[in-house]
Amino acid sequence: MKRILIKNAKIVNEGKIFESDLLIENQFIKEIADSISAKPEYKVIDAEGNFLIPGAIDDQVHFREPGLTHKGDIASESKAAVAGGITSFIEQPNTVPNAVTQELLEQKYQIAAETSHANYSFMMGGTNDNLEEILKTNPRNVAGIKLFLGSSTGNMLVDNEEVLEKIFSSTKMLIAVHCEDETTIRNNVELYKEKYGDDIPVKYHHLIRSEEACYLSSSKAIALAKKTGARLHVFHLSTAKEMDLFTNKIPLEEKQITAEVCIHHLWFTDADYETKGNFIKWNPAVKTEADRTALWQALLDDRIDVIATDHAPHTLEEKKQVYTKAPSGGPLVQHAVVAMFEAYHQGKISVEKIIEKMAHNPAKIFKIEKRGFIKEGYYADLVLINPAMPWNVKKENILYKCGWSPLEGTNFKSRITHTFVNGELVYQNSKVNDTRAGMRLLFNR
Repeated sequence: MKRILIKNAKIVNEGKIFESDLLIENQFIKEIADSISAKPEYKVIDAEGNFLIPGAIDDQVHFREPGLTHKGDIASESKAAVAGGITSFIEQPNTVPNAVTQELLEQKYQIAAETSHANYSFMMGGTNDNLEEILKTNPRNVAGIKLFLGSSTGNMLVDNEEVLEKIFSSTKMLIAVHCEDETTIRNNVELYKEKYGDDIPVKYHHLIRSEEACYLSSSKAIALAKKTGARLHVFHLSTAKEMDLFTNKIPLEEKQITAEVCIHHLWFTDADYETKGNFIKWNPAVKTEADRTALWQALLDDRIDVIATDHAPHTLEEKKQVYTKAPSGGPLVQHAVVAMFEAYHQGKISVEKIIEKMAHNPAKIFKIEKRGFIKEGYYADLVLINPAMPWNVKKENILYKCGWSPLEGTNFKSRITHTFVNGELVYQNSKVNDTRAGMRLLFNR
């Protein structure tokens, strides 16, 4: 039996911060108490008064396996995730081939079972013609259904309105959506191509994939969810206008429609295109300062429920292409938690709120079994973070397979010192060990 005792921790859980000891026994949190006596067989870790938080649950990543492993793979990106304090991830279906049959979906689980450093689940992908496969999805061990209502990496656009309504009305599973209106975007691209050809300045990205494109699509998806009673989760919101579509009037557990914001939309604005170029080219686009301000406000007042990454690595060579050829997306899992702690240092958000949005709420929204909280009997997915241990993001300490970060050069005040996945100490002293401790996530539904 493996036992690890964490002493002198500042535990952050369910809106409270309290000093405590915590005992891990095998995969689980065995005991939380003011003082737990060490025994000879215990491995003892002194937290030295640093924060002990539940491992973050990233509900939207693209780890690129199978088929796109020159950009990243489950082993490399999950390794970066645990170094960044993310102990569970939900990966998207736009790999090659797309995960749009039960067989293809299960193949991804088999890869992760052998290679993942973090806990994992995979979304079943929806298309214009795979309703039968969607309805076979097991709600107990699959996170949900993913629909691209605007095209992005992977050509999985669902644009048949009759099919959409059938999917929304036929499944009780959570439906997660990428919302951008395809017609609006195509028209905007043509306008800018007439002027610039393929080498459109990236500073116009947020005008091509515009506020209008986002709002048209997200408002339509929400109207359809209300009509059909579907359980809808809207990914990576990016505009002030969309914030009016969401409510904070009811508890999270009662919401049928929930919302997510990503790190890059909270961190960057269109002013950053000047220096970052395609490295901050995402879909939906990073937009204006006013949009970023509105996203922060909605996050803090609980119209937005979750903070995620939309981690989507591409190679440097791919990103250096002209605008129309450079793919959208960027790597973020290694730096997401410390980026939010930077916002804490800036007085924008409390530590308790960070944990609510990055651990508690994803667990609630997806009904993940025994994760996302620091409670006795729960899996020991835990992270120790020192809020006063500065470091700088540079090529030598980036773990992404693609080898770059949009946050390169950033000085962070906080550093993750230890990460535990299912009771295994998988990250310490800036190193991820070889233990593949990740387990398949299960859902209470």
